[in-house]
Amino acid sequence: MALIKSVRGFVPKIGRNVFLADNATVIGDVEIGDDSSIWFNAVLRGDVNSIKIGKRVNIQDGSVLHTLYQKSTIEIGDNVSVGHNVTIHGAKICDNVLVGMGATVLDGAVIGENSIIAANALVTSGTIVEPGSLYAGVPAKKIKDVSPEQTRDMIDRISNNYMMYASWYKEDEELPEVCGDL
Repeated sequence: MALIKSVRGFVPKIGRNVFLADNATVIGDVEIGDDSSIWFNAVLRGDVNSIKIGKRVNIQDGSVLHTLYQKSTIEIGDNVSVGHNVTIHGAKICDNVLVGMGATVLDGAVIGENSIIAANALVTSGTIVEPGSLYAGVPAKKIKDVSPEQTRDMIDRISNNYMMYASWYKEDEELPEVCGDL
């Protein structure tokens, strides 16, 4: 069962049909929208400021979301995929975004809608990613515009896949134990 913990009087708010992996950690001032999924070893640490996650968002394995005390918050829109081992610290991610594996998005950055942050990119503090852009590198820079076809192919496909993957775990939870103690 996921670790869901209140701190400083803040209790996480979790929407309908949300999948929380057994060892996901959700602490404090965190809101998770409907149909979202928080995967294995992901940490959403809303102990020092708020983390607000929209609908149909997947926070994949090993990702860490945190903020600065009294200075930054995290806002993640709808239909967002946050890849494996991503760090988001005090940033805003708009709707329909893919943040690739191993990327880091720092305080005050804003990722515009329909954008892709490439794997292992470093989006530095205060960076504004224009809507419909692909950013990559260290530090991340604009590589090109993202076409509507790329949005459908990558952003929507991955979001839909994670909805399907989460449903597999819900189905397995209903299965009786077959072997017992061996």
